[in-house]
Parts: sequence; structure tokens; C-alpha cells
Amino acid sequence: MNYDSRIDSGENAQVAMSDSRLEAGPPTGDAEQERPSRKWLWIIVAAAVAVIGIWFAVHKGGEGDTPKDADAQTPAVTVVVPGRVPVQGEISVTGSLAARRDMPIGSVGEGGQVRSVLVEPGDWVRQGQVLAVVDRSVQTQQQAGQSAQISVAQADARLAQANLDRALKLVDRGFISAADIDRLTATRDSANAQVRVARAQLGQLQAQAARLNIVAPAAGLVLERNVEQGQVVGGGSAVLFRLAKEGEMELLAQLSEDDLSRIGVGAEARVTPVGSKDTFIGHVWQVSPVIDPSNRQGVARILLAYNPALRPGGFASASIGSGAVDAPLLPESAIQNDDKGSFVYIVDAKNVVHRQPVQTGIVTPRGIVVKSGLQGSEKVVLRAGGFLNDGDKVKPQLVSAAKAD
Repeated sequence: MNYDSRIDSGENAQVAMSDSRLEAGPPTGDAEQERPSRKWLWIIVAAAVAVIGIWFAVHKGGEGDTPKDADAQTPAVTVVVPGRVPVQGEISVTGSLAARRDMPIGSVGEGGQVRSVLVEPGDWVRQGQVLAVVDRSVQTQQQAGQSAQISVAQADARLAQANLDRALKLVDRGFISAADIDRLTATRDSANAQVRVARAQLGQLQAQAARLNIVAPAAGLVLERNVEQGQVVGGGSAVLFRLAKEGEMELLAQLSEDDLSRIGVGAEARVTPVGSKDTFIGHVWQVSPVIDPSNRQGVARILLAYNPALRPGGFASASIGSGAVDAPLLPESAIQNDDKGSFVYIVDAKNVVHRQPVQTGIVTPRGIVVKSGLQGSEKVVLRAGGFLNDGDKVKPQLVSAAKAD
């Protein structure tokens, strides 16, 4: 009973609602137009709120994030203030090796046929040593004949002296006059003079024979031999031997006018011949007093002690000390090169990179000397210079010059 009453009441309610809708009738036109207007209004309001929210989000986030992002993108570079340090100046030069005293040796006698050659190039000889022997058979016979002439003159001198002695014993007895004594004295003196003349002529022949041999005028190293056994030589012959006095060598270094003015006699030089790993220590013993007008260069002559590795005519390089200079010193990584020359990057007070042309000098174990372009107080980029451009913003990280080395 109760179940049925509930169902009835539900049906009655639905019927009542349907009846009320029917009584109310269909919706009017004003209501249908009002609903789309409200819908578009809500859409416009929602879009405006979204735009305003995005605008605030972008500007609020930009105020805190933009500098941070920009800072993260700025590259960090290592920089150093090189200062100025004392550096031993050096000038790099090249030149040819030669004998310091090149002595050409030829025949100084009347000449003859060469019987033997006693030395070869590279031999060390002493002063007066015979280098080549020239035939002297004719000169030997001449000396023998002159020796006989000396004997004849000595015999005449003894006879003249004996005659004078006997005459002096007879003067007191009156058998010999004073005039006879004077004549015999003159004969004796003439005979003695003839002995001296004969001896002098023998000495001349001996000297001429001695000059036939080719001898060393000084101790030194034989550089060239231009004579063979059987060759006929004379006073007009070409150079037979060439000798380096005392074996001393020198480097004829070619220098510009500027470099020539920076060195002096006594400056130390390190010489390295081409093809050799050995370095020889020498000293500048002469600086050219004139400049060659054709190439604007002069010659510095560097004295070197004898060593078999130093060969005249060879080519060598050298470093000549030119005194201490104060200059910035940078590692090789800091110096860049292109078709415009050498340059470095320096960082200004606003942390902006600028290209700075420089002129480099000698290379030392501590770095490369900067001859011009830097004062030493600049912040110089040590590394990564190849990845930078003029005007880039960077974050410099300063290190000491000692650590940079």
C-alpha cells in the first residue's frame, strides 16, 4: 500500500511540472538573445584576465631572470697583468763561418819541382813546419861549390897572415921596409875579407835553398791543399795551401742598422751551425764601422775557438746578448697572429675585450718578450683568445704573473 502511494506521488509531481511548463508557454525572443551576450562577455573577461596574468608573469620573471641568464652566457676568461720584468736582450742573427785569420801560402823561392807534400787539409801544424818539399839538387851543388870557395879564401888568409908575421920579424934588422909591412898587412886583411864574403855567399845559397820548401808561417789548421807531387812551382804560383791561424774561426753575422747599434765588442754569442745540435760560445770581437748601402746591413764578427765541428764556409745561426731590458713578458698562449701581425686581447674596466697589436721580441724559457704595444699594466687574456672578438663581454678571472708563467 505504501509502495504504491510513493509511485503515485512521483508521477503526480512529473505531471504537475509538465502542466506548469505548458501553462507558461514557449520562451520569448528577449531571453534567447540575452543568453549568447552573457556567454561572449564571460569569454572576453576570461581572455583579458589571461593576458594580464601573462604580462605580469613575463615582466616579473624577467626582472629576476634576465641578468642571471645573461651572466650565465658571458664567457669567463683568465687574465694577467704582466708588468715589466728585466730580461736579457738577445738578437738573433745568421751568417757564414770563416777563419778569423785566413793565411794563403805559396812559393816564395825561385821554385822547382815538388818532391813531396807532407800535410793534408784538417791537419794541425806548428810554425815553421814544412808543408811541401821542392827539389833542390841544383842548389845543393851550388852550396858545395861555395863551401869550397870558403876553404880557398881561408887558405889565402892564412898565407897572408904568415907572410906578414915573417916580415915583422925582419923589420928590426932592416931587411923589410915599412912600405912592405903595409902592403903585407893589406893583403892579409883582404884575404880575411874574402873569407867573410865566401861565407856570406854560402849563407845566401842556404837561405835560397831553404825557401824552396813550403813552410807554415804560423801554427794553425790546414784548410786547403792545392799542390801535388811533381808539380812545378815558383814565385808566381797560385796559392798552394790555406791556413787558419791558431785554428780560430769566426761567424760573419749580418745585422740591421738598429741591431748593430745595440751590441758592442765583447758581447757573448751562442752559435749553432746548420745541421748540428751543438752550441758554441763566442764573443763579438769586431763590429763593422760601415753599413752596406745596398742592403742597409753591417757585419758583427764573432770569434770562436777551434772545434772540428766549425767548418769555414758553413752557415750558422747565433743569439747575441744585447744587455738587459725591462719589458712585459707573456706566455705563448696569450699572443695571437693573423695576416695583420701579432696581437693580444686586453680587457678594459667594463670587462669588454679589445684587440691590441704588439711587437714581439726574443723567446725565453719564461715566455715571449713584448717589445712594444703594452705598458705592462693591462689585463691581458691568457687563453681562449682565438674564440674572442673585439668588443665581446667577458668575466675576467685575474691570476698572478708567476702562475701565468
